[in-house]
Amino acid sequence: MSDDQGDPLARIAEALERLVPPTTPQADWLSAPAYAWDGRNARAIARIEAPALGLLKGIDQQKAVVTENVARLAAGHAAHDMLLWGARGMGKSALLRASIAAAQDAAPGRIALVQVAQDALSSLAGLFAALGAAGRSFLVFIDDLGFEDGDGSGPRALRSWLEGGVEARPGNVRLAVTSNRRAIVARHAEEQDDPLNPRDAVDDRLALADRFGLSIGFHNCSQDDYLAIIAGYAAAFGLSFEAGDALEWSRRRGARSGRVAWHYVTELAGRAGKSL
Repeated sequence: MSDDQGDPLARIAEALERLVPPTTPQADWLSAPAYAWDGRNARAIARIEAPALGLLKGIDQQKAVVTENVARLAAGHAAHDMLLWGARGMGKSALLRASIAAAQDAAPGRIALVQVAQDALSSLAGLFAALGAAGRSFLVFIDDLGFEDGDGSGPRALRSWLEGGVEARPGNVRLAVTSNRRAIVARHAEEQDDPLNPRDAVDDRLALADRFGLSIGFHNCSQDDYLAIIAGYAAAFGLSFEAGDALEWSRRRGARSGRVAWHYVTELAGRAGKSL
């Protein structure tokens, strides 16, 4: 039997090639309506899943502000970073997606949505560099943002990106963040407010939120708004419903919101043997 095992250096090189993952091609930032950024690579999204703006009921004021700001960004005009905060299930992320879809319908190719996972925040500088070189506008979307206890670097970095830091986002990029709390970063029990300077404590809590040009609150919807949301969806999908049944659905879930309304509409469609 031959002892010839080939060139040892060649075998080592082949082994190393197997260990190193293949290089992912650079994203084409002009080809898709949306992207998902994982911290290293961007995955193109062929279609933005979003309700029509007309179906988003009970948030008319918020809708007007967000859609106007997104339209400005798409047109290349001055636009704000946005913080959408407040009650769960009231359409914060759905409104952002719907606003981008509407802007794309009005001006195809002018703007794209880039969703960033919270654990990829440390990579934003590299993402901004790539987006700044692309010939279109981008809304970078961070959903349900919050920071772990003791995480000081995340909030500080986000403040720097929002306002004047050396790695601030380029002019064609704006941030949109959703959070259940306006302050984003919760106060901790061990932190003591200075009784001589209570305003300093308030400013500290809101220091990050205040970096956003637009801070838009979402609140639990009234019974009338909840029924109006259902009525809008039901009309759009050819469904019928009874108000008492819809209210019972919300009582069993302990909440009235756009999300609960959508779940009820899904139930109605299932009962009727229809798809959505």
